[in-house]
Amino acid sequence: MSAPFSAGGPAKVIGPGAALGVLGGGQLGRMFAIAARRMGYRVHSFSPEGDSPAGQVADLEITAPYEDLDALRAFAGGVQVVTFEFENVPIEAISAVEALAPVRPSAVALHTAQQRAREKQFLADRGVPTAPFAAAATLDELREAVTRVGTPAIVKTAAYGYDGKGQHKVTTPADVEHIWTAIGHQEAVVEKFISLQAEISIVAARGLDGGIAEFPAFENRHRNHILDLTTVPAAIDPGSAKKATEITRTILEELQYVGVLCVEFFLSTDGELLVNELAPRPHNSGHLTFDAAITSQFEQQVRAICGLPLGSPAIPRPAAMANLLGDLWADGEPNWAAACRFPDVKLHLYGKTEPRPGRKMGHLTATGKTVDEAQDRVLAARDALLL
Repeated sequence: MSAPFSAGGPAKVIGPGAALGVLGGGQLGRMFAIAARRMGYRVHSFSPEGDSPAGQVADLEITAPYEDLDALRAFAGGVQVVTFEFENVPIEAISAVEALAPVRPSAVALHTAQQRAREKQFLADRGVPTAPFAAAATLDELREAVTRVGTPAIVKTAAYGYDGKGQHKVTTPADVEHIWTAIGHQEAVVEKFISLQAEISIVAARGLDGGIAEFPAFENRHRNHILDLTTVPAAIDPGSAKKATEITRTILEELQYVGVLCVEFFLSTDGELLVNELAPRPHNSGHLTFDAAITSQFEQQVRAICGLPLGSPAIPRPAAMANLLGDLWADGEPNWAAACRFPDVKLHLYGKTEPRPGRKMGHLTATGKTVDEAQDRVLAARDALLL
């Protein structure tokens, strides 16, 4: 692999011992910090929430609002490079940091991915396949967009949506006014409803030298719009998996991206592959790489932003990851000993997380000889938590 280069010439490798900054204090930042510290780096986290999952394992935790530009500048002055694990950071905050330290991925990548209308238009302009869509900023525009896209359709708020928040299904044009009120009269994107065969994600890293490493396609299953189970390899045809990887590479190149990116895809029942959305950071579906891959998505993030060669993304054995969400604690502390009796199951707990301060979360990962074996093992371990 050739030496890293940037627009201004050779990029300096940021070696172990340096301080890395992470904006956001959630579980992704926590696992990034663990990977970075294992490699010999120091980690400074910045988040509005104190005692955050990332802050608990960082060398320095800074607690301040993202709107506090003076605090952000002080944070940036103490690190050699900054990344983020939470994309809903105001672009003004990124710009303030970028004036003092390199931000990887860049403010341009974040600005594109953190708002659905911009993201969809970016993809459409480059010929990347998506569900038919139209943007709307007023009630009249929303009516027009629904007419143009057709029903059934999904109305999604353009900004600050996650886990199905701000999403409403339109079955007839008569639903539009009610939905406009429900989303708070804010800009939205209308997308054609897609009959799904599968939902998959491609998590990939692009380094400073332009080198790219992709993990195999992950297959994702959701419950109440929240990721519940991820398995790898995905049970889809090889041609679709290859095409998803090629599309992900195109997006990385078009953004001149540095860091880890997740591209979420819909695979329709008629075999059409469509990009759903981008996550400009490590992704929950990639949590299983922490235990199952030769190089985790979090170590790849460290390597990419520091100008190091990317590691192998290979996952030697089939694997499965099951999410642990807050309702697991509804009747008291889960039976951790029961889950840990499964020798091939790994447990990760995060504590309170953004964007749900105070909510407990975690995940279990298992490997097996087959995907079915790994899946059965991880689900059995999760079920055991309630015994």
